[in-house]
Amino acid sequence: MGAQLLNSCGKHYPFPSRREPEHRDWLNISMPHMAYEGDDVTISCSGENNDAIKKLVYYKNGYQIATYLRALSYTILNARTSDGGSYSCKADRKIFWFIKSTEETRSVWLTVQELFPKPTLTFSTSSPIEGTSVTLSCDTRLPSDRSWISLRYDFNRDYSTLGWKKWSSKFEISAIRKEDSGYYWCEAKAFGDNISKRSSKSYISVQRISVSRVSMETSPPGGQAVKGEKLILVCSVAEGTGDIMFYWYKEDTKESLGAKREHSQRAELQIPVIEESHAGSYYCTTDNSYGPVQSKAVNITVRIPALSPLLTISAPGVMVFIGEVVELRCEDLRASPPILYQFYHEDIIRGSISAPSGGGTSLNFSAAASHSGNYSCEADNGWGPKRSEVVTLTVPEAPPKVHLTNGPHRCEGQVEVEQEGHWGTVCDDGWDMKDVAVVCRELGCGAPKHTPVAMLYPPVAEEALSVLVQVSLCSGTEVALAECEQVEAFDCGHDEDAGVMCEGGQ
Repeated sequence: MGAQLLNSCGKHYPFPSRREPEHRDWLNISMPHMAYEGDDVTISCSGENNDAIKKLVYYKNGYQIATYLRALSYTILNARTSDGGSYSCKADRKIFWFIKSTEETRSVWLTVQELFPKPTLTFSTSSPIEGTSVTLSCDTRLPSDRSWISLRYDFNRDYSTLGWKKWSSKFEISAIRKEDSGYYWCEAKAFGDNISKRSSKSYISVQRISVSRVSMETSPPGGQAVKGEKLILVCSVAEGTGDIMFYWYKEDTKESLGAKREHSQRAELQIPVIEESHAGSYYCTTDNSYGPVQSKAVNITVRIPALSPLLTISAPGVMVFIGEVVELRCEDLRASPPILYQFYHEDIIRGSISAPSGGGTSLNFSAAASHSGNYSCEADNGWGPKRSEVVTLTVPEAPPKVHLTNGPHRCEGQVEVEQEGHWGTVCDDGWDMKDVAVVCRELGCGAPKHTPVAMLYPPVAEEALSVLVQVSLCSGTEVALAECEQVEAFDCGHDEDAGVMCEGGQ
């Protein structure tokens, strides 16, 4: 029996041998033998009386890893595979107030397994055509008893991040570009990035297709531009990938109209307001780094819409008499043919005539009293009808008792009057601008212009044609020459016949 110690109460406690500690199983170690990466592993060392422990030391593979002055457990947070190994602990316990004893546990082996293996990055294709989609797959696996763990997958190219997915190990690049060629890799992460494993890098080489079959179209189609409106030149390629440069040119001047870079096989250039000077041939070229390719030229024709046609009436002063031929002429000299002209009398169509080669056209008819009224015309060459200003035509019901003969038109010539069914001339005695004004008014020929002698309008009247009026005394306000005071002829010959010139005939 070993030595005995007497305490203050007279009780005896055995004194343990220092070479071989007593109570070798007094201190125990408790810990799991296996864990996964990311687990928290708790190692607990305790004695029969933890209050007697004054110092507790934890060891891994024989090396001290933690020291406590009382009984406390040691926790490995977010375990790694490197945390696997042999664990043990020692405790100093107080037997008596001045006697201590050291206790040591057995060693327990801990194995920390991978939560998931290093991922493998694969592609749906490693040599994609530019513009096609590529799917990246980051493949790894969780153990069946950890299938509930959520993995996050990060996808990267060279030194930039493409994006990340939670739960899904696939990432799609919907339209890959030549510039996207490079080394790709992925990372699988768990527990808020505490467990992270990266794949090896793999190279993607994106293939670019050079542009070919370049064509140019217009809107409106067929190169039919309209003056004052917009024209769109559409350049397109049948094949070609990546960023494509588009250039537009006018062929005759080699003028560059503009350029655009598009990640598309089609681009548009707009000319906001078309002028006549824009007529000509145009072409475009495209280039996606393999050299320019040119389209065929497209001829642009600038058509001018009808704007404001002009209506004229053959009758001077827009007055005609029953039975006379009236010519209505409508023309729009600048509008592009073909042009459809329509003539209106008080907004009722009188006739429609097409002018295939442009210019104007005429509508003729014999005057009747019902033809009095307002006339207009329309010109339409495909961009909507345009109406002329209104012109008023007057057709008196009773024929006049005066007319002018042998002149260049009905508002200029030798004066002849009708009395009791017989026609004759007027002597120029006292004939002045007041008399001319009345004749011009009666004939609807506008203002008086001159009092020429009848000899200017040959041939001279025949002797059978009487001189009916010697002197006409008009005040200038009368409506007809017959209203003026007149003196019958007594010694006047045809060499003194009077003439009239009105402005309406000019």
